[in-house]
Amino acid sequence: MENQELNLATSVSVFAEEESAISFLENKRWPNGPICPFCGGDKIYSLKAKSESVKPVRRGVHKCAECRKQFTVRIGTVFENSHIPLNKWLMAVHLMTSSKKGVSSLQLSRELGITPKSAWFLTRRIREAMSEKSGKLVGVVEVDETYVGGKPRKDNKEDGPKNKSVRGTEKTPVMSLVERNGDAFSKPIERELMPKHSKERSGNWLIENQQL
Repeated sequence: MENQELNLATSVSVFAEEESAISFLENKRWPNGPICPFCGGDKIYSLKAKSESVKPVRRGVHKCAECRKQFTVRIGTVFENSHIPLNKWLMAVHLMTSSKKGVSSLQLSRELGITPKSAWFLTRRIREAMSEKSGKLVGVVEVDETYVGGKPRKDNKEDGPKNKSVRGTEKTPVMSLVERNGDAFSKPIERELMPKHSKERSGNWLIENQQL
């Protein structure tokens, strides 16, 4: 599975079982071989059960020859300390990142065959990982705002601003900062502060997130 991308075509083999999911993630995280997440050592060997052993060894367990600690590819990731199979984790990541309209925890529960509580746990961790940022934006940074909430229906004749697609709409205002050829940050804006303080808030947020 070396250099294999996670898409619809490859998902059949990756999501089939735990072994293939572990192999896929290890090749992505450690393309040149396992690295100890505790001491950074590269003298690693995989644990295998001895023929006379009565205790099975967990799949994908490695041990560092330098610090003598055991670890798996889950350590230091959103998959850590979870009993949910890794192949279902990767399936959830694929569904959430490839869907334009997003995926609810209830839908994941049905798609993955897990409980709604487990699906909520998955979505919360994955979204937190997706929201992390590495630092302030650098170089040329552009700022803009938009409104999220779907396209207004043409046949809706009710009075009121809720179907507008500009300021005054009931859609959620969202502001974005985009670094040219780099990262992008977005966040919702409090409706009561729009549009009166839009320029002031844009400037303040730009100063907070741009490295001058």
